[in-house]
Formats: sequence, C-alpha cells, structure tokens
Amino acid sequence: MDCDLLIENVSIFDGTGSEPYRGSVAVHADRIAAVGENSCAGRMVIDGQGHALSPGFIDVHTHDDLYLLRSPQMLPKLSQGVTTVITGNCGISAGPATLKNAFPDPMNLLGQGSEFRYRKFSDYVKALHLVRPAVNVAALIGHTTLRNNHLDRLDRVADAHEIKEMKRELSEALDDGALGLSTGLAYLSANSASAKEVIDLAETLIGADAIYATHLRSESDAVLTAFDEACSIGKEVGAPVVVSHLKCAGIDNWNRSVELLAALDRARSQQPIACDCYPYTASSSTLDLRQVDERVKITITWSEPHPGMAGKNLDEIARHWSITQREAALRLQPAGAVYHCIAENDMRTILRHPATMIGSDGLPSDPLPHPRLWGTFPRVLGKYAREEKLFSLSEAIRKMTSLSAERFGFRDRGRIREGFCADLVLFDPDTVRDTATFSDPTRAAVGIEAVWVNGVLSYQNGNAMENRAGRFLKRCSPGKN
Repeated sequence: MDCDLLIENVSIFDGTGSEPYRGSVAVHADRIAAVGENSCAGRMVIDGQGHALSPGFIDVHTHDDLYLLRSPQMLPKLSQGVTTVITGNCGISAGPATLKNAFPDPMNLLGQGSEFRYRKFSDYVKALHLVRPAVNVAALIGHTTLRNNHLDRLDRVADAHEIKEMKRELSEALDDGALGLSTGLAYLSANSASAKEVIDLAETLIGADAIYATHLRSESDAVLTAFDEACSIGKEVGAPVVVSHLKCAGIDNWNRSVELLAALDRARSQQPIACDCYPYTASSSTLDLRQVDERVKITITWSEPHPGMAGKNLDEIARHWSITQREAALRLQPAGAVYHCIAENDMRTILRHPATMIGSDGLPSDPLPHPRLWGTFPRVLGKYAREEKLFSLSEAIRKMTSLSAERFGFRDRGRIREGFCADLVLFDPDTVRDTATFSDPTRAAVGIEAVWVNGVLSYQNGNAMENRAGRFLKRCSPGKN
C-alpha cells in the first residue's frame, strides 16, 4: 500500500482512554490509512523515536473567533498540539454581528469594534475559508451577540419581536453549520435575560442536533441554582448541555466541587450534559466590580483609561491612588483582569471527573493574557497526568480528543482510527510541559514535536509551517459517534 506519510516507531494513544501500544500510523491525503504494524511505502517517513502519537487536541472553549482571521497561523494553539478550536463561547461570537454603537462587555474580549463586520454567520465562514487558518474551526452562536443586534439596551428582557429576530439569525447560522447556541448569563449584557428568553430562543435548536453551551448565570454563591437553570433549558429544548469552565469561584465557595459534581452526575442520568475545565486556579475576563474581593489577588491585564496599570495588582493600584479596590476598579474600567479565585482541590476534582473536557478559555486579544492561552494542554499532560498522576496519560488524552469529538459531533476526528481525519500530535511524554507563566504568559510549551492538521505537517521544531490546512467544521449530531 502506498501512502503519503508514515509515522513509525511511536507509542500510539488512540484517544479512547485505552492503553498505548507500539506501532506506526500511515496517512494518505487527509485521512489515516492504516494503524499498527504495517509496511506502507510512505513518500515521507517520520521516525517517532518512541514518543507518543495521539489525535490532535480539541480546544472546546476558546475565544479565537477574530484571532483566527487576524493571525491564521494560530501558533498559541498549534504549539500545544491543538488541531481544532471551538469558538463563540460565553455568549459572544464574531457573527452574526451588527454593531450600532459601542460594543458591550464582554464582546470586547474578542477584538476591536471594527473587526465585527460579519452581519451573517455565513460571512464569517467565508472569511475563514479565505484565510484558511492552521487549525480546524467549529463555532457556536453567541446569545449576547444576538441581543446586541436587536435590543436598544441590554439591561432588560428581550420582547417577542426581538426574540423572533434573534431566532431568525440563529436559524440561518444553524443552516450554515453552526454548532448551536452559547450564553454568558453571568455578564451584565445578558444577566437581565430571563430563563424564558433563553428557552424561547433555544427552541430554534429543537430537531437540529445542536448544542446549548453556557457560562452559568453564577459561578459563585448561586452556582447550584445556575446549574439547575442550565439543565432545565437544555431539557426544555432537547439539546445536549455543555457547562463552560465549571468552577466554584470565590473564597466563600471553596470546597463545594463535590456538591457541584453530584448535581452534574444527577443531571447526567437524565439528559446529555458535560462540562469543560482549564487546569489553573485563576480565571480571566473583563474587570467586574461584582468580583472585587480584597481577599482575592486580582491582576489587571489591560485598561483603556489607564494602560500603564497593566500587569499590576489591584490592591497595589488602590494603595497608589489611596482609594479602595472597588473605587480603583471603577476608575480602571473598561479593563481586563485575572482573578486568583479558585481552590486547587476544587479545580483538581472537577478536572478529574470523567465528563470533563479540556478547554483553554484563552484570550488571544488580551495584551497580557492568562497563561492558559499557551499552556493548557501541555499542563494537563505534564503537571497533572505525568507529575501528579491525577489521571493516566491515556485518560488525559481522552479528555482532549474523543470525549470532545463525541460531545460536539465530530464523527471522524478525535481518534487514531483508519478512515478518520489525520489530525495528529507527536510529543515526548517524559518532557512535555507548559512554560507560560502569569508574568511571562506567551511562551510555547516544550515536548510537542510535530502537529499534523488534515494530514498536513503544520508545526515542527517550535515553528508553524507555511502550509495551513485547517477547515471549517459544520455541525453533525453531537454525542452520537
């Protein structure tokens, strides 16, 4: 058998959580042609030197919507072994977007107002095709983005006509391959939306095999109530639910992860539901007065009125100005922040749960990003699998590959299997680790040797390759692999 590529002498992690085995993988065009011991006459032969070969990692929670167009080489993700990203999370998406005036928080996390020029989701898809990013892209449609298209102000519930218009845009996007609907109900731009508003809009998902993904209305004191609301919305419209970056935020909520996961397990017995998590004890978003707690370290990552304060802690800024932290936060807005608000034991407990996928939640437009943008996946492999043995390396890879592919309906990705798309990552399991830190956050991981996207070598020796082979992935049926 002839093939284009033979990767031999590797330890094959097939993505299912099974134990690895020694062998080779043959690739023809964009597909895996053979797996195991084979004598394929490859035009190119790679000696894997006994390293691990796994499916390419799927980052299920990103805010790469506009960054994909701005920097299509996608080095922050390729350097981690990520071959597919899911955009449109937390209720914010690049399209369909119509900006009448200033765009609201947290849409400013994605980029500048001038970049929101895709009035239809199909226009955004066309833009992706034109730049051909280095990774595959699948997209959710943001509830906040839809609200901003049709409401005169966002601190109220949408009326029947506005919901009708939002449903029309969501339906068009679903027809063009969008994965489903996302909400960011914790943000003030969506917090006034009632559960009924969301259900009325999410009725568009009925019969569409689409996802309902949500940044819960609360991740702190009322997290259980917010979780129940998410479950009820998904159940009402018959859509699988993905709870974004599941956490127990705020010191007063530490050690509640067991209680939260018990609620998740109860829900899983009644409906399709999963969650994602990042392997850090700090969150990152816009600077929110409601999250200012003098017991919590808060680092400013950007500030429009006071750009010189980026990189400084809020308590330091408050002392410098001789005002309270809340007053300092108000003076800094609009701004971004990292909140060190999560207990390590809670994060570990959630990360270990079998229904938990891995999502970076990185903010590529942030001038001083959280290190999760560059470090999430190698951190899971190195720190939590190899060093701390929170789970096996096979299980870590399952959380990054087949679990995510099944949940989001990528039927031919997420596994090393004959006939599947050749999204592959070669890495050294003994050395792979993240190097990005809060003080130096844009450092690439070590131990990622090579990455192939749709059979094309896309990253090697610390560099993105010239040929970019990413594709837009249209919606299939989630959870039915």
